[in-house]
Amino acid sequence: MHAVSGCPRWALLALALRLALAAPAERLLLPHGVERGDAVLDPGDDARSAALGLRTVLRFYGAAVRSLYVATNGIIAVNEPSNEEEYLGRFPVSFGAIAPFMADLDTTDGRGNVYYREDSSPDVLQLASDYIKRCFPETTFDPSSVVIVTWKLVAPYQAPGGDVTLKEKRNTFQAVLASSDSSSYAIFLYPEDSLQFYSTYSKNDDGRIPAMVGFSQASTNYYFWEKPGSYNVIANDEDTIRNLQKSSNAGRQGVWVFEIGSSSESVVPAKISSVLESLESSEQDQEMTSKAFMSDYGSTEIRLEHVTSAMDSTEGDQHHITYSVPHLAAEDFMTSYQDVTEIPSTESFYGQQDFPTAKAPPRQFQVQQFPPQQPQVIDVEEFDETGIVFRYHTDVQQTCANSRHQCSVHAICKDYSNGFCCSCIAGYKGNGRQCVAEGSPQRVNGKVKGRIFVGNNPVPVIFENTDLHSYVVMNQGRAYTAISTIPETLGYSLLPLASIGGIIGWMFAVEQEGYKNGFSVTGGEFTRQTEVTFLGNNEKLVIKQKFSGIDEHGHLTISTEMEGRIPEILSGSSVHIEPYTELYHTSSSVITSSSTREYTVTEPEKDGIASSYTAAYQWRQTISFDECIHDDSHHAASATQQLSVDSIFVLYNKDEQILRYAMSNSIGPISDGSADINRNPCYTGTHNCDTNAICRPGTGNRFFCECSVGFRGDGRVCYDVDECSEQPALCGSNAVCSNQRGTYRCECVDGYQFAADGRTCVEVEKTKCQHEQERALGSGGTFFPREMRVGQFIPQCDEHGNYLPTQCHSSTGYCWCVDRDGNEIDGTRSGPGVQPPCLSTAAPPVVIGPSVRPDTIPLPPGTHLLFAQSGKIEHVPLEGNNMKKNGAKALLHIPDKVIIGIAYDCMDKMVYWTDISGPSISRASLHGGEPTTIIKTDLGSPEGIALDHLGRNIFWTDSQLDRIEVAKLDGRQRRVLFDTGLVNPRAIVADPVRGNLYWTDWNREAPKIETSYMDGTNRRILVKDDLGLPNGLTFDIYSSMLCWVDAGTKRLECMNPNQLGRRKIVEGIQYPFSVTSYGKNLYYTDWRRDAVVAVDRSISIENDNFQPHKRSRLYGITTAFAQCPGGHNYCMVNNGGCTHLCLATPGGRSCRCPDNVVGVDCIERN
Repeated sequence: MHAVSGCPRWALLALALRLALAAPAERLLLPHGVERGDAVLDPGDDARSAALGLRTVLRFYGAAVRSLYVATNGIIAVNEPSNEEEYLGRFPVSFGAIAPFMADLDTTDGRGNVYYREDSSPDVLQLASDYIKRCFPETTFDPSSVVIVTWKLVAPYQAPGGDVTLKEKRNTFQAVLASSDSSSYAIFLYPEDSLQFYSTYSKNDDGRIPAMVGFSQASTNYYFWEKPGSYNVIANDEDTIRNLQKSSNAGRQGVWVFEIGSSSESVVPAKISSVLESLESSEQDQEMTSKAFMSDYGSTEIRLEHVTSAMDSTEGDQHHITYSVPHLAAEDFMTSYQDVTEIPSTESFYGQQDFPTAKAPPRQFQVQQFPPQQPQVIDVEEFDETGIVFRYHTDVQQTCANSRHQCSVHAICKDYSNGFCCSCIAGYKGNGRQCVAEGSPQRVNGKVKGRIFVGNNPVPVIFENTDLHSYVVMNQGRAYTAISTIPETLGYSLLPLASIGGIIGWMFAVEQEGYKNGFSVTGGEFTRQTEVTFLGNNEKLVIKQKFSGIDEHGHLTISTEMEGRIPEILSGSSVHIEPYTELYHTSSSVITSSSTREYTVTEPEKDGIASSYTAAYQWRQTISFDECIHDDSHHAASATQQLSVDSIFVLYNKDEQILRYAMSNSIGPISDGSADINRNPCYTGTHNCDTNAICRPGTGNRFFCECSVGFRGDGRVCYDVDECSEQPALCGSNAVCSNQRGTYRCECVDGYQFAADGRTCVEVEKTKCQHEQERALGSGGTFFPREMRVGQFIPQCDEHGNYLPTQCHSSTGYCWCVDRDGNEIDGTRSGPGVQPPCLSTAAPPVVIGPSVRPDTIPLPPGTHLLFAQSGKIEHVPLEGNNMKKNGAKALLHIPDKVIIGIAYDCMDKMVYWTDISGPSISRASLHGGEPTTIIKTDLGSPEGIALDHLGRNIFWTDSQLDRIEVAKLDGRQRRVLFDTGLVNPRAIVADPVRGNLYWTDWNREAPKIETSYMDGTNRRILVKDDLGLPNGLTFDIYSSMLCWVDAGTKRLECMNPNQLGRRKIVEGIQYPFSVTSYGKNLYYTDWRRDAVVAVDRSISIENDNFQPHKRSRLYGITTAFAQCPGGHNYCMVNNGGCTHLCLATPGGRSCRCPDNVVGVDCIERN
């Protein structure tokens, strides 16, 4: 571990002398160029060097790297890089890379150069050593070799007809890799004003992609799978990239230093000095401050929470800094990381200088590392010579308090005298470490390799990297397994071995009472060794399988190896296997079974006669797994269990070379005789309606198909209607009609806009914003009433003349939100470069055409994500923990609205939403039908909405009226819960079972997360420190975790509201707005990505994202559960005995009257 220290001034001065002769913009850079012996990379858009052999091995994530590849696109690869289309915009990269500025760069036609060399000259080694030692002062590092790569005046890739503003922009930066025999360091250097662009356009039509700065370990290839390497993200959005040249983690502007390899397998950043120092004498009077990396490096992390000066300026460089180090910060939901000091004011950062005061703290650079490191025992209190003190402590005693992360998020943890055990909660199956929802279909993916002799053939059939995929209908115990690319010479002979896939059937067999299937026992983490002996000729086959649990996609993973000899079965034969039973014996982490199985082979017909024969083999297997030894109840299931297997189907398709097995399985004393349930084809997807038609279910299995609006046909075949051709005058004069698939579009010609009737094009009249903008520009600018007088403020209008919801001063960089009249909204002003999350109250103009019926489209069965996209609500089906993106569709169109918050009533299958353009609160049934507005008076800007499905109430926030209200589900009986202490309330969620409310307030001066009982009592602040713009909030009723997304800190965090700990799930996200949870995943909407992003909170990794076809801002998101979560409160029966509002509290309820009740017999009581 490295001590934390600022960089001494003598080191800076020594470095200054060496660089005194450099050009001002390049004084940071080490000497480079052809005259220094550099090689020059070939010009190009995707050039890469030949392997640069290293005289001194580079240590990178604990591995030894002996050669490097330099690429145009701002990376140094540790293995030969793939084509840029495969890695740009993605991180980590499989080939491994050091990325000082990974983007689509171009050096063709003289647009810059890339220089590189390995250097061992004393002066260069000393320069590199000075950079490193001044910020790792305790290290004895003495480099023997330095690799210097310089990207000088390189250009962004320019597509034909691309953004001309990027054409002349150039970037210069340098990466220095210094190595000794035992360790290596990386130095990234960004001279002042050297970065003129921060993103580049994608060749894949993905728009502009921000550059990426970070480190990526190469993937590891095993026989059956590829394991991604660890990685660290330093910067991945434009704001952060822009600050690279202005900030530092090494005490000097534009300098970033990292230890990238030693005995440790992680990347360790230099710890920032309390003062950024500059070599320019004119700059020494202005000291700038930058926060440390809010990074997560296992339990050895040292986090600089706050920097406060304990001495006045006359006492020199002594500063007292308090560091707080969480134990198990990356892994544990229960982690506590309370701040030791209060957040200093902006003035305390800048001293007594007359400096603009920003409400946002200095920019935080965040680092993510995956996977989390194992905890270490540390108990330290140290002082160093600079007077800096840091204290931290972690504990590795195996208890639920510090090892809860080893349990599934769908499990409870229980302590025992010698350790802890995990158990899945009700509704989930597994061993506690791995849990899956009962009855949910499961997928198994893996690879198969083999070396098998067939019959008497002396040459084995050898195959590798063959895919295995299995799908399990869990509530039927039926498993379908397919193994692809099995050659015909082997495929038919493998047909009798149905138990290659049968192990998956055992895992998810239907459980009889008192018995457990394989997944309940092992959690899908075990090894299996099987020996198959074919009776008669005594051939033997050995099968080895390893199950590695559930991956980040929610799929079980398996690797299979087969070796030996099997009897030959003629090509074209069929195999029939009778139902069989098998006994499984369990004893201390080992399961054994053996059986003899018969199978019948029917050979192809010859002369009209098909011969058949019966053969048999003996099957013996051993399954090894880890079980929790502390809990005797884990052994409650019978030590001997019977697996019953029937409906066995085996098939080999020689054209596709696919081997298929299917079987039904049950575990217990008797076979399962259940039959499949008949379901309407509309729900099973087995109808034959056109893709542009709706399937309407009838009685039984009957259904009919109906073409969607804008299409004609019989429902089986539908074709688009060209409204523009059929009705030439449809759009009227001064307008152009263009046909769209399923609809049409009218557009006014230049200088015209639609009148109030939505059809007639009239000449454009200037709006208030446009008039003010013209006056400001014509008069040389006016000052915004609250703006500092350092420049001119010019209002910004959108394409329709409305005020942009976010207004920024071009001179100072300050931004704030405005209402529809252009008035500043209190509590929204942010510091330079920080954009507040302002909402537009102006609905987009209605596209003229047939008015889309605002009816909801019936939602298919299952659990779905519902999210708002301006004037519509869309849904994405969930399959397990995965988004079934090809099933995503619009649920509801209301084109003249701006939908912000969404809530779902799982009992009545109703969706509720807030609209800020009206403003109003509405609802609609997911069974179909027209929406109903339930509240449309006395609203300002309703944003967040929450629902108590047990007490039948809704709650919402209003950021204009600064209050939180409650009402019955039909909008009646309104009551204000809070109208004080709120500035910008946004997200709100309810915990109906426990009777609690939670909400966020993104007040720029004091952001916070608050809680109270549902009746408004016991209000208190839950979180107030280390928040920026807390936009979204969700409460997972199953794990009791409260999670939020913050567009200021760019983090997704969780906590148990009853404990003090906070856990950072992911950092460095872009601009999150809303969040919801389901299973092990959190799903959030992102304004910058225009996407729904899925994050596996158990391993803190983003695992999927979904972008709607039409790209625009996404707002609220919620989970539409197929079934209501379990639980009850005191209001769910007979309205809790209340005459009016029944509001749940922990362990009770309060009866409350609506506001402004006159002449109503209402009784209030607790």
